[in-house]
Amino acid sequence: MAVHGIDLGTTYSCIASVDDVSRPTVHRNAEDADTTPSVVFFETPENVVVGQTAKDSAVLEPDLVVSRIKRDMGLDVTRTMHGRPYTPEEISAFVLRKLAADAEMATGSRVEDVVITVPAYFGAAERDATRKAGQIAGLNVIDIISEPIAAAITYGVLNPGEDCRILVYDLGGGTFDTTVITLRDGDIEVVCTDGDHELGGADWDDRLVELLAERFRLEHPDVTDPLDDKQTEQQLRRDAEELKKSLTSRTKHTVRVMHDGRVAKAEVSREDFERLTRDLLDRTVEITRRTLSTARSKGVESFDHLVLVGGSSKMPSVAETLAKELGVQPRLQDPDLAVAKGAALYAFEETYRRLLAGGAREQAEEMAARAGLSSGEQQRIAERTIKTVASRAFGIKAVSVNTRREYVAHLVQANDPLPADVTEGFATLDDYQTRVAIEVMEQAGAEASEAVEDNNRIAEGDLAIPPGKPAGFPIEVTFTLDTSGLLHVTAREHETGQQLDLNVQIGGMTEEDVAESRASLSHLTVS
Repeated sequence: MAVHGIDLGTTYSCIASVDDVSRPTVHRNAEDADTTPSVVFFETPENVVVGQTAKDSAVLEPDLVVSRIKRDMGLDVTRTMHGRPYTPEEISAFVLRKLAADAEMATGSRVEDVVITVPAYFGAAERDATRKAGQIAGLNVIDIISEPIAAAITYGVLNPGEDCRILVYDLGGGTFDTTVITLRDGDIEVVCTDGDHELGGADWDDRLVELLAERFRLEHPDVTDPLDDKQTEQQLRRDAEELKKSLTSRTKHTVRVMHDGRVAKAEVSREDFERLTRDLLDRTVEITRRTLSTARSKGVESFDHLVLVGGSSKMPSVAETLAKELGVQPRLQDPDLAVAKGAALYAFEETYRRLLAGGAREQAEEMAARAGLSSGEQQRIAERTIKTVASRAFGIKAVSVNTRREYVAHLVQANDPLPADVTEGFATLDDYQTRVAIEVMEQAGAEASEAVEDNNRIAEGDLAIPPGKPAGFPIEVTFTLDTSGLLHVTAREHETGQQLDLNVQIGGMTEEDVAESRASLSHLTVS
């Protein structure tokens, strides 16, 4: 059975697997396109439409269409459709079901085992939510890996035998991150990463939407604002995306804005567009410079290649600005498909390695033979290592004994090597406490801070304390962050001789919620 890699994007998604000559191949969807819009249309209570048709439906039925749901992953929010609330995990699961079903139709092979990619700067809650989305979709999620790692795997396959340091600049539809990675003898090591999961091509689109609306308002000041009408707004969003794509190859383009029986012709030049969005591009440059500064502090003084990934990196101003700022000519590395292809390669290699580790050598060799791998290639896969880092700092909320000031004690720092397993000692604050509240905190800003307001609470739970204990009774907290960026927290006390564990639930859905969602949504038709 084939294993698959899925690029679950904010605006577009795609799925790939390794073919019989060991090449990563993207599977075209039922509409014969490489990528599928990450848009969900709740047509009826029993039928959900995903993809281009859903995107087109947003113009007529904007209240029944959900897009950019990736930005809500890890948040405890819902969208109500036909009287039923849906979590971000459930909505993302519909996109995953569409990708899987179309791949099965294209290949005739069942899609079960998958690796799903996430932005490098996704935290524990977002990564866990992505894993749960896959489970709700009925998939076995082998692993969650960062998009730049997937891109680096693709880059390494296309440039075999090259030892180098690369800077991956990943500007997707809804997220941005930048990562320094070393490739050495086929091994991949992430040096550091940084980013902003609320910055992406969709923000460039938003600026164009406002520009088109403003051009209409200037020409027709006597009619209502086009952005006050949901249908007109959705049409403007479609027009803005097409305008952005057009200005990639053309220097100017004209859009007809129609609203309330009136029409305005808005001519937009590439120069207009770049001036309008300069601050957004500058934010990506600032983050990139911060990443390079962190890399230097870790001993990586320079990089050999600048690799552009993500559909939005195709905007001419991106390559021009980066070349000027960094003095290196960027390489546009199959920006729309590189991540899915890398995920497919990783899924194949990880499954092969796990089969070998589990003693299933015959099954592993059969898998390698189907992919046409030589014995040398099999050995390289078996020996390849991938090392990554924490995307953010993680800790718990603590209280100063003397001042009673609340602060965050970070156990794992941003860009610490993974896996991380850190244990620190704490103590009760008052006499006769019967419980300790464990509040797990995650860095929210660009840099780690002990101020509570600069962190997000991503989980909480209580640890029971034996009765009659004085203030200062010791407890121990352990943070285990695996290579996927998924966090496990335990808290314990040892005096009674019994270990008390607190398994903190990360994210908005419990495993029971996931099982219930998978069952309740399985009867819905996804097309």
